[in-house]
Amino acid sequence: MRWKSRALKPFARYISESIKRDAAHAIADQEKWRGRLISKASHTLFGKDHGFNEIKSHRDFKSRIPVRDYEMLSTYVEKIKEGTPNVLWSGKPKYFAKTSGTTSGVKYIPISKESIPYHLKAARNALMSFAYRNKCLDIFNGKLIFLSGSPVLHDVSGINTGRLSGIVNHEIPSWIKGNQIPTYETNCIEDWEEKLDAIVKEALQTDLRVISGIPPWIQMFYDKLIRVSGKETILDIFPNYKIFAYGGVNFQPYKQCLEDLVGNSIPSFETYPASEGFIAYQDLQEDDGLLLNTNAGIFYEFVPLSEIHNEQPIRLSLRDIEIDTDYAVIINSNAGLWGYNLGDTVRFVSKDPYRLVVSGRVKHFISAFGEHVIGKEVEQALADIDVHEKISVSEFTVAPQVNPKNQSLPYHEWFIEFDQLPKELDTFAKSLDENMRSQNIYYNDLIRDKILQPIVITPLKKGAFRQYMKSIGKLGGQNKVPRLANDRKIADLLENYKL
Repeated sequence: MRWKSRALKPFARYISESIKRDAAHAIADQEKWRGRLISKASHTLFGKDHGFNEIKSHRDFKSRIPVRDYEMLSTYVEKIKEGTPNVLWSGKPKYFAKTSGTTSGVKYIPISKESIPYHLKAARNALMSFAYRNKCLDIFNGKLIFLSGSPVLHDVSGINTGRLSGIVNHEIPSWIKGNQIPTYETNCIEDWEEKLDAIVKEALQTDLRVISGIPPWIQMFYDKLIRVSGKETILDIFPNYKIFAYGGVNFQPYKQCLEDLVGNSIPSFETYPASEGFIAYQDLQEDDGLLLNTNAGIFYEFVPLSEIHNEQPIRLSLRDIEIDTDYAVIINSNAGLWGYNLGDTVRFVSKDPYRLVVSGRVKHFISAFGEHVIGKEVEQALADIDVHEKISVSEFTVAPQVNPKNQSLPYHEWFIEFDQLPKELDTFAKSLDENMRSQNIYYNDLIRDKILQPIVITPLKKGAFRQYMKSIGKLGGQNKVPRLANDRKIADLLENYKL
């Protein structure tokens, strides 16, 4: 197998250089894709309904194509599900990525034969360029694992339908298939705990060198590996473990715990994949932010977060964005998504090249008192705590308490599962509240003016979030606990797991 690392070196060098070239031509590529997408889809039902033949500029584009969420696009998706071709894109989708929506129930996101290669290309480029820069192409001489959903697909009017991570398993090129674990049979196990047991059994027999997945589920994987093997750390089990790739949630809250389990700091990089497209990935370990994937079948638009709920919000193309402003991401793609509100908010940290961080979800915020706290702020507040003891957080979520008992002032309640509880929880809470006040001026005003009392921390039992996710049928795979909610639906269920 050692021939792979030698053979791949010139290819990895080429990929690394091509990433730099694309980054340097981001604006031109975006203009190119806007024209291509409109031209390709002008004959579709959506194109005819929205006068694609009349679109000549971005101004025309915005006037013809409104910003939509899935619910507003669903009438077109239903026609595709009934078997109608040429609805949103030419022909029929190659796949439907089936996801759970927060308000629409199950969503069916179209993936076309033109769009799926870009999902694979972005993942390949991220891994290959990282391995090339870090001089560890020998990862391809061992095994790689991606903790994913089931690859089992079902038929919807001739369209293969399943989770994105399962779909991708069917598209992985043959040259890397032999390196991948778990086996197809193991990956098809639906019950997460049973599947995890089978994955661990397979992994312990391999030379595992790359691990990829969502941090909270990776933590469960590590815990199980250590318990079953009897070893002290992950590096004791897999001495050639070289790269950790992650996405879906902010890594920082999990960093200390995962490094303790591994036994060292493993070189890692972040990715930003979605069913709707592979948006960005970390191209340089030493730089903040993820490189926007600008030459990949997507024309991006960005709506300032303050505008997203307006009937006709301001829509900016890439050339007009500003640094350190929160934007909702709008995509137009070669899978047939038009003016589609991805639901994520991002903040650009660089324009040369265009790098961003994911700052939250449009629907995941707290503004029960007008404070509009977003995910990035709570994660940063927790990351910035200066304590003189070793404290590790497994998972957390935040919700408002509008009507506390004893007629006390309302507050933000943090439900935290600690790996190691702080010795002085009150001191920890005070520091966390001070950090939140520095992160959000509106929150600061509410505390200062005694509209809110400082945050209240509710410690949870070990395994609380795991049990919660299991109780709602979302244990494992790509499911994530929301960092924020503007109501107490999650909070009320977590009350059952208090210490």
